[in-house]
Amino acid sequence: MRETQLDLAKYPGYSYEKTEDLLKSFDRHVAEARKAIASTKDSDFTVPWSLRHGERVIFTLPRGPVVRQHINHLVHHRGQLTVYLRLVDVPVPSIYGPTPTKGCLGFSRDA
Repeated sequence: MRETQLDLAKYPGYSYEKTEDLLKSFDRHVAEARKAIASTKDSDFTVPWSLRHGERVIFTLPRGPVVRQHINHLVHHRGQLTVYLRLVDVPVPSIYGPTPTKGCLGFSRDA
């Protein structure tokens, strides 16, 4: 919410780190994001925002639709993760209400 662009060329890519370090980084980023969202005004969502790779602009849209699409993308991946976890018999907590894992809708993990 503070920047008007994200330049993918400036990021080093994926790295292999300890889970403990990733969780610390995640928690720090969540705190920063909450602070940024809390200080955001409605007018900030109309500011143009661009995704680029170096000099190449991939797209430019107002921040509002970009934020909405990003949230939708995160929800999509959360759904993928829950399907994967169920396939490998890991109980999944309720995200949008009761789940087959919890025995709703006539399903039971023991049946």
